[in-house]
Amino acid sequence: MSGHSKWATIKRKKGAADAKRGQLFTRLAREISMAAREGGGDADSNFKLRLAVDKARSNNMPKDNIERAILRGTGGGEGGALEHGMYEGYAGHGVAVMIECVTDNRNRTVSEIRKALTRAGGHLSEGGAVAWQFQRKAYFSFPAADQDQDTIFEMAVDAGADDVQFSEDTIEIYAPVEAFKAVIDKLRAADIQPEEAELRMIPTNLMDISAEDTVKVMGVIEELEELDDVQKVYSNLNITDEAVAAMAA
Repeated sequence: MSGHSKWATIKRKKGAADAKRGQLFTRLAREISMAAREGGGDADSNFKLRLAVDKARSNNMPKDNIERAILRGTGGGEGGALEHGMYEGYAGHGVAVMIECVTDNRNRTVSEIRKALTRAGGHLSEGGAVAWQFQRKAYFSFPAADQDQDTIFEMAVDAGADDVQFSEDTIEIYAPVEAFKAVIDKLRAADIQPEEAELRMIPTNLMDISAEDTVKVMGVIEELEELDDVQKVYSNLNITDEAVAAMAA
């Protein structure tokens, strides 16, 4: 199971920090707006938008909020123009991070990210300083319950996937970017609705540090994830079972 999934599982058990801080709807609205801007406001023809809207509904986001977010993404509604950005840096102990953001104020976003990294002994880097350690991949995850592993593996590989990972709760599929549609089509044909279907940055090599330092770095990553403008944080940190136990305590 990937480090991302281990961390996501821990966060679900401890309670979503976003929900506690009232940030979840803001983040979901921006995700919807960006999807609508990139692929249009029709969720039936824009799969990324449909996924974002489904996620918002599952988190009880009001219908009016969803509609306003779509309107903003397609050029209407209130608020400044949103832009997508990817920032690179180190979160301490040599762990590389890539921070994906959607913002209406780039200067504010950069300042908040820099402060968080600097406080942790890390730093924000120039573009390209960290990106070489990651590959852009299509990523899909869905519940493992009632799924036959051999069938899923064959289906994913047939669609062009280059890695399938199984855990007790989750199945994860990794594929080249160009195979995104083929994998989605296969999943839909099998009546599988992915919980996540997106392009993300996957580290080419994982970094091992002590469990104690892993907990510290994950604290920094969680702080970054709680910033309003941050959508996702990718890292090359190898989250060991020992570190998972320490974080879950």
